[in-house]
Amino acid sequence: MPPSVAVIPGRTGISPISVSTITAPAPLSDLNLAARQRMLSQRVVMQTLLAAAGDSKHLEAARKTLQLFCDSEAQLLTTLTHYDEVSARQLRAVYEGPQGIGVTIETFMDRMRKALETIERGGQVQSLLSDIVGSTDEVLGALNKATSTFDAIAKAKSDRLFKELGTIVSDIHTIAREAKIVSFNAQVIAARAGDHGREFAVVANVLSGISAEIDRLTKKAMHLSDRKQHA
Repeated sequence: MPPSVAVIPGRTGISPISVSTITAPAPLSDLNLAARQRMLSQRVVMQTLLAAAGDSKHLEAARKTLQLFCDSEAQLLTTLTHYDEVSARQLRAVYEGPQGIGVTIETFMDRMRKALETIERGGQVQSLLSDIVGSTDEVLGALNKATSTFDAIAKAKSDRLFKELGTIVSDIHTIAREAKIVSFNAQVIAARAGDHGREFAVVANVLSGISAEIDRLTKKAMHLSDRKQHA
């Protein structure tokens, strides 16, 4: 399925809809969106089975759930262009590679669409339902693979950010240490200058207090960064 188009089920058939027209009710991270797909896939299967037993309410519910699943999948596919080159290549390999999950997910959506249309027409749906139920493990495996990939990318990004933060904090800590040395030297010079160095001493004391506070905060930040790395 092209990453720019989502398949939306409806009463009179299926029509393509541009991803640009899809608006999520609440913003979700790619990882949470991928994880939600697993739940939606199982929900729509259950609702479809109930609809096949003659429950019209579950038919409508299944249609809405499938639409949400299709919208979410299209949204996930569009995010491939928003990642850095390495992450985008990793995602494309998962979705589009020789063992890509894209075909499995697309086939699942197509089967669900056909099943719902057949139920609505009152046709024989048992064969489709058997295929859907029989492919449940394969579909869940594909969706789990997607979730794991987004999880790994999010973790790698978080690790990079914390590494950069650790470097920045370390630099600030070095500057704070140098400022303490400058402050101490300034206080010595001010003491030697006697009354003439009184105002200079005030400035040196303020600088000493500032550098001490910076040192305290950087040590706290470094401690938090270490805890994150160990975790």
